[in-house]
Amino acid sequence: MAKIELKNLKKNFGQFVAVKQLDLVIEDGEFLVLVGPSGCGKTTTLRMIAGFEDPSEGEIVMGGKVINDLAPGDRNLGMVFQSHALFPHKTVAENIEFGPRMKKIPVEERRKRVKEVSEMVRVTHLLDKLPSECSGGEAQRVALARTLITNPDTYLLDEPLSSLDAKLRRELRAEADRLHQELKKTFIYVTHDQEEAMTLADRIVVMNKGEIVQQGSPMDIYNNPNSHFIADFFGSPSMNLIAGEITAGENGRTFVNSAFSAPLPAQYADTPPGAATLGIRPEHIVVGSAKPTFTRKVSLVEPMGKETLVYINYGGERDIIAITDSNTGIKSHTEIGVELSQSNILLFAADGARIRAAA
Repeated sequence: MAKIELKNLKKNFGQFVAVKQLDLVIEDGEFLVLVGPSGCGKTTTLRMIAGFEDPSEGEIVMGGKVINDLAPGDRNLGMVFQSHALFPHKTVAENIEFGPRMKKIPVEERRKRVKEVSEMVRVTHLLDKLPSECSGGEAQRVALARTLITNPDTYLLDEPLSSLDAKLRRELRAEADRLHQELKKTFIYVTHDQEEAMTLADRIVVMNKGEIVQQGSPMDIYNNPNSHFIADFFGSPSMNLIAGEITAGENGRTFVNSAFSAPLPAQYADTPPGAATLGIRPEHIVVGSAKPTFTRKVSLVEPMGKETLVYINYGGERDIIAITDSNTGIKSHTEIGVELSQSNILLFAADGARIRAAA
């Protein structure tokens, strides 16, 4: 096992720049998730690490050695793809043992390894079946077992759960987390799903337009987004983002838009007036407050089981969403007091960058 370093990595496809001057260190044993919208460069980055794409510029360093010219099969990396890519005419057992068989590992050793990894990912009961007889979740477990049997130093997973339904995704997310803890190997996981990133990662690397725009622990990314883009991308539902402006007054700064005004926390007292976006998470909005920031009409109440989403029409492009408990009793089309938790208000400048409050 070894640390992986990406140094000034760049990838062009003709005139299109897919990855721009990427610098990243992936620690030995880390579960790192590359996340971002489609076309942000995350899969291209993973494929360069795997050796399936050659960098246009820069270096890939593993264990202190540059591996740019090393063939994919010589990098000791295991790749799990979005598609299962199983041989349809081979049984599950034959699919799992394919790699060791190509390396001419003795039959008894192969059978022993198949038994071990099939137990690890819980597909022992499927060994005599064909892939067509397996469900989507079972097939993805088989694909994972086929990678596990090669015992790579690092596992590369390219959106492996995106084709599965929500229940299966949750189950296999837990399986990936368990395997990481058990194997103690490096996992590099690519997804466009921020929920997957939040639940799996030791560290999240957010990419957009070929660049890293923020990296950190899941809760750091969630609580301290450094831009409008990341605030909007993370969270389900995502952060409420309300366009307006910061104004100066005798008692400090106030955020104002066409529908309401809200006093800003004291730490924003020196923030220059001007156009801005206020951001606040749904869980930091109190509905039915006795001391509301403003009063507006509820447009929709959406029960979700253990919690309820309340949509409040304030006259903006999209409703403000608040999260309440399941016994809220709030009805649609009624006026309600809305309180914004001052300590949880974030501000973003006109260019999308985070406005930092004074310490």
